[in-house]
Amino acid sequence: VRRAGQAGIWFPRHAAAGINPLAASPFDLANESVYRAWRAARLAAYPRSIDELVVPLADPRQLSADEFAALEARCARANMALYSAPHLPAADKSIPKQLARQLGLVHLEGNYLADEDGLSSITPAGEEGSVRGEYIPYTHKPINWHTDGYYNALDRRILGMTLHCAQDAEAGGENALLDHEIAYIQLRDINPDYVAALMQPDAMTIPARMDEDNVARPEQSGPVFAVDSGQGFLYMRYTARTRSIVWKDDAVTQAAVRTLADILAGSEYILTARLTPGMGLICNNVLHTRSGFSDSPEHRR
Repeated sequence: VRRAGQAGIWFPRHAAAGINPLAASPFDLANESVYRAWRAARLAAYPRSIDELVVPLADPRQLSADEFAALEARCARANMALYSAPHLPAADKSIPKQLARQLGLVHLEGNYLADEDGLSSITPAGEEGSVRGEYIPYTHKPINWHTDGYYNALDRRILGMTLHCAQDAEAGGENALLDHEIAYIQLRDINPDYVAALMQPDAMTIPARMDEDNVARPEQSGPVFAVDSGQGFLYMRYTARTRSIVWKDDAVTQAAVRTLADILAGSEYILTARLTPGMGLICNNVLHTRSGFSDSPEHRR
């Protein structure tokens, strides 16, 4: 599976958020009437089956106007869309790269484990003692709920990402998906104070990552939920991991973290997809997981 974290803004941001950037924000905790109208529209439009988000594409590298509109419509409903082009060579890295470029995702996030072209090949590390093998995404283990780049500085936040399937596993490897706006709604409905707590600039801190040369990545604090100051859309920075993470030590934040974890453990809005070769996800960095999987010589995820 090849994944490209993108710092660019996914094209239908305002459509996906269901807001007018010049109007009052539904994310203003003091404006309940605007929130209620936005909430009703979001929940009514949200898909109940992953099949509702799949768009067949003749060639993802050259979208037609109708295909573009279909992807945009899916993203407006759920901040994500799935595409399918099984008739093309699935391992062709130009497919996710050129598709993303057409949709406004043009800034590759080149993390230090990425390939030379900036794309990340998320597949189990085969070499003994490999650096990649020290990180769960490059193993057969499951990955818990997260958004990509939750450890990034705020000026390098990940707003959009693609996940393209070059080869599926022999068994397992499903992705659970949840629109972060739906998670916001469910948390706010339980207690708006929990949302306020997770919007604090020091709500979640990722400790510094060290290597043999000292600090490889500095400590990074930031909110879980935040609203873009220029365009008014909601974005999220989150990981369910329990190691190498520090939550703000106050009662409301701690309760908010537990409640959000409960939502992610059983939300009725969670969608599940098992990508097959030629399929892919393109999204506004929604919450996602990966189940554990097993490979065979013919099916190495």
